[in-house]
Amino acid sequence: MPHAAIAPLSERDARRIAHHAPAADAARFLHPAQQALLHRRGWLSMLAPRSAGGAELPLPQVVRLEEAVAAVDGSMGWVLTLCAGAGWFAGFLAPEMARSIIGTPRVCLGGSGAATGHADEEGDGYRITGSWDYASGAPMATHFTLNAQLRANGVPLLDDAGKPRIRAFLVPAAQVQLVPSWNSLGMRASASHSYRIDGQWLGKEHGFTISPDTATADGPLYRYPFYSLAYVTLAANVAGMASHFMELAVACMRHRRHARAGLPLLQVPAVADLLQSKQDAFAAARARFYAELDGSWATVAAGSSLEADAMQAVQASSLALVAAARAAVDDLYPYCGLYAAREDSTINRVWRDFHTASQHALLLP
Repeated sequence: MPHAAIAPLSERDARRIAHHAPAADAARFLHPAQQALLHRRGWLSMLAPRSAGGAELPLPQVVRLEEAVAAVDGSMGWVLTLCAGAGWFAGFLAPEMARSIIGTPRVCLGGSGAATGHADEEGDGYRITGSWDYASGAPMATHFTLNAQLRANGVPLLDDAGKPRIRAFLVPAAQVQLVPSWNSLGMRASASHSYRIDGQWLGKEHGFTISPDTATADGPLYRYPFYSLAYVTLAANVAGMASHFMELAVACMRHRRHARAGLPLLQVPAVADLLQSKQDAFAAARARFYAELDGSWATVAAGSSLEADAMQAVQASSLALVAAARAAVDDLYPYCGLYAAREDSTINRVWRDFHTASQHALLLP
């Protein structure tokens, strides 16, 4: 799909996503119409290289789209983010391999970052064994990415520091066994199940290393640091869910009356002030976040590398946005009434999604 073909989230697409979100939550996987939209819009390959058939969008455009989708449905935003993020790895594969994968009909890459398996050297490749958790979008994945510890003759291979050598691999779904395990309170439709591989052999071209020095695709997207990319994409999802929650909370407080004053909560000065303070703090954190993202992207797009302090600033602004989102959701929830505790209400689903997504290990306070 050509670069210019991916537009911001349209109102029509947002309505379609929202319409199917309750059914997806109940079914614990994205509705077929939501899946079709991901493929039709080319979103799952928006971080893959143009040379491989992806869109290779500028990162700030990607992050804003991910936030917008998460603000409609947290599970769909999360699947989009994690699976498109796995598609970014195509920029580190051999070009021919990248083209064959991104050219797969209805391509979707899922995976896990934990090195909870082994890759034993065997001939001109590796035999992979292990199990991995939290592969968002697993049922629709055509390929899985994973990290594995390298071994030779059963003996772990070590790096110069004496630590186990870890290598990333991309595995066709036909060689993977899904293990249904996603029974979370929220993000139900993300279907972030576990998977395992039992002694499957892969050619060495399925392995790759994630580093600007090992990128096989040109362009700033593959010189942008991996962890910085992870922080901004995850934080944007959490921000999208928080903004959705705040919008719904305002509606709840407009209809709920104060027991003693007899006024709608929004007309009680202390409540109105609390709401405004949370909205202002969130807006300020979001503005700083995008300023850091846009600035860091401009640096890399101009041909420079991000220095350690710049990467730290990206991380700090991401975590500050998540903190502002947590404060807003947690402090406003008590004013939303029992309706917000009903499992079949939209605000409850958003609340559950938010508190599940924000548990990601990178987003620790």
